[in-house]
Amino acid sequence: MNKSELIKKLEDIEWEDFEVKEAKSEIPKNAWTTVSAFSNTAGGWLIFGVSKKGKSYNIIGVSNPEKVEQDFTTILRNGTKFNRKITVNSKKYNFDAKTVLAFYIPQQSPREKPVYFNSQKNTFIRTGSGDQRATQEEIESFYRNSSYGEKDKEISKYHLEDLDKTSIEKYRNYFMNVNPGHRYNELTNTEFLHKLGVLVKGKVTFGGLLVFGTEDLLMEAITNYRIEYLEISGISYEDAPTRYSFRISSEQNLWTTFFDIYERFPKKIDIPFKMVAAGFRDDNP
Repeated sequence: MNKSELIKKLEDIEWEDFEVKEAKSEIPKNAWTTVSAFSNTAGGWLIFGVSKKGKSYNIIGVSNPEKVEQDFTTILRNGTKFNRKITVNSKKYNFDAKTVLAFYIPQQSPREKPVYFNSQKNTFIRTGSGDQRATQEEIESFYRNSSYGEKDKEISKYHLEDLDKTSIEKYRNYFMNVNPGHRYNELTNTEFLHKLGVLVKGKVTFGGLLVFGTEDLLMEAITNYRIEYLEISGISYEDAPTRYSFRISSEQNLWTTFFDIYERFPKKIDIPFKMVAAGFRDDNP
């Protein structure tokens, strides 16, 4: 971000990737919430030396910019305050003898999230132009993504001929019904699955295995693979009079299992359904 881009940012009303702090002579305490939020969301610029009153912004400058910059970057790098070491891109701008510091906080990879300071409760996310404390559900989601990472994009040792041909055929028919004029309908299976990311350089991704794999292939590639569907009389296990009233335990791929489960909805849920040709509910009465 150059000086003109900074000025343009200050003229905007609000931003998801931009936050200003006064930081006259020291690091403001609320800077850490923004570091966490940017790290856990999509990254952004944290600006020291600018005050905000309502929708107005005033450049006040940082009185000791060298010390503030050094203290800030050192804390982020040494891993004592945050649970992750964070490397930032730093810039310095001068406005009529007033120094403004800018730090770009990058988004961390899924394996590095959540990013928090002092304790896990200080996990923040960016929503609109503000920092919000993450809920327990959001924190747990970070950990689930961290443990699995981007496994679905990893390439396996398997090829197209190892996948379930019936599942692929049913999916292509479904895709054509929903998108009758789509250019993908003219592609071969190999070309089509490459476009969807099921195949990469001729080999199947783990995401492709989950959607189109055979039972034997899934059991071989993924330890203890199983999909469990439970119908519970209540909004949680605690509210339910029994553990569940109906159960589907499947070792088939996601595409096949989805429709096994979906068949239960118009038969068992006590609200009217209107189905479209593709097999999905058309409205929500």
